[in-house]
Amino acid sequence: MIVGVQLWYLLVLAGVGVERLAELVVARRNAAWSFAHGGVERGQRHYPVMVALHTGLFVGCLAEAGFRTPGLAALPLFGVAVACQGLRWWVIRTLGPRWNTRVIIVPGLARVTGGPFRWLQHPNYVAVVTEGIVLPGMYGCWVTAAVFTVLNALLLRERIRVEDQALREMETS
Repeated sequence: MIVGVQLWYLLVLAGVGVERLAELVVARRNAAWSFAHGGVERGQRHYPVMVALHTGLFVGCLAEAGFRTPGLAALPLFGVAVACQGLRWWVIRTLGPRWNTRVIIVPGLARVTGGPFRWLQHPNYVAVVTEGIVLPGMYGCWVTAAVFTVLNALLLRERIRVEDQALREMETS
């Protein structure tokens, strides 16, 4: 165990880490489906940055937690983190084989407008942004939350631009 970090927080981080690994398994399977159906990937340059940033969130939480104690808001923030996972998997289920951690557009498919997409254009990013605050916040890791939030905002600006452009291309193909 990491010195000074309570077991419950390590288990939360491990649980979210396992969830992220499950996402990568689904993403790899869905990428194969997309490419088999003529899918074209966009925005490849920002993908390694995204992977590094999301990995850095976990590393930052672990590193900073060694110098912190959990706050009184840990339990409510845990509830929000669980809700983020629910939203994330609702998005994955709604998009089906189209969902991916990469931007892959399959020509000829209509834009998805059901599920959480009825209300939000990019619902997965609501989960990502929220999780980037609450996951470190559970243990008072506010430096990690702030750094991740700022860097993620810069990354999402590019990612959403790439996705929106790809969606426009999809609608005209």
